[in-house]
Amino acid sequence: MDTLQNTALARALTELPGPLPARGVIHIAIRHTDRFTVVGNHLAQHTGLSTVAVGLAVRIQSLPQGTEIGIKALAARLPEGEKLIAAALRELEAHGYLRRTRTRLPNGRIVTRTVFCNQPTALLRPRVAARPPAEPQVPPPVQDPAAPEPGAPQTPAPPDVQQEQAQEQAPEAPAPAPQDHAPYVVLVPPPTAPRQPSPPLPQPRELTAELHRAATALLGDLRRHAHQLVLSENDIRQLAPAVAAWLERDTRPDTIRHALTNDLPQPLRHPAKLLKHRLTALIPPPLPGPDDLTAPVRPRIAVTPFQTCDGCERAFRSPAPGHCRDCRTADGHTRAAA
Repeated sequence: MDTLQNTALARALTELPGPLPARGVIHIAIRHTDRFTVVGNHLAQHTGLSTVAVGLAVRIQSLPQGTEIGIKALAARLPEGEKLIAAALRELEAHGYLRRTRTRLPNGRIVTRTVFCNQPTALLRPRVAARPPAEPQVPPPVQDPAAPEPGAPQTPAPPDVQQEQAQEQAPEAPAPAPQDHAPYVVLVPPPTAPRQPSPPLPQPRELTAELHRAATALLGDLRRHAHQLVLSENDIRQLAPAVAAWLERDTRPDTIRHALTNDLPQPLRHPAKLLKHRLTALIPPPLPGPDDLTAPVRPRIAVTPFQTCDGCERAFRSPAPGHCRDCRTADGHTRAAA
């Protein structure tokens, strides 16, 4: 049985379109037609949840409405123990996927009610307020040209004509107004929304011949390290100044190559656009100069030294020796009195 499965996988692998990655996972996606559950990447790739919690959330999401998903009920159907299941349920509850409340039934029994939401972030989106239904506009009555004028003597119509007139004059039953539910606010901009202009490619201060030659060689050599990055001569000519700006900022070629070839999307449809984005968004700042790394020199504050008064031997601040202020004042009064 394993040999048949391996043969089928190998045959399906040869039928995949486009070049395959040299390493990493390769997906063989076969469309489900029955018995499937849609799981969002926000859950499958959640970095804050353990693998057990993610798997338990997928299992709960696939169960029909009303299935018991208590700790003991899950432990009876799964190979994990009750402690591991309880910890996973607490993780899902902390991240908003699960909510457990205790409810009292009419017979007095207390049960645990569990609510699971497959996309808890959608509950936080604001809603549009419901608008009241518009009043129906009733058109003004149209005067029948065959109707008699007011004040004129009326002659009775035949019975069949009177029945038809009664059916025409009977009021129509109003149609039920459609319920206007408050939909979620669409956070994705419409296709007609104006797009923000993309930032320009970085340019070097001076595009010398050596920088241009090194940048062109680095771009042309990328396909040796990532076969998806096959660039045309026109693409290399447009991207070379940006690579030269990286080299001008003392960035090693290996560092530039790693930034451009690391974690490429699969499949890669527009290599030149991806490189343009990375060269613009990931460019490092210029290296600081020697003066930028020197600590700033703080200005020194001149401090007036202490002096000893020649008269009273009291300490006072003064740039030169002499008398303190009190002695100078007393000496001035003595001289004035003399």
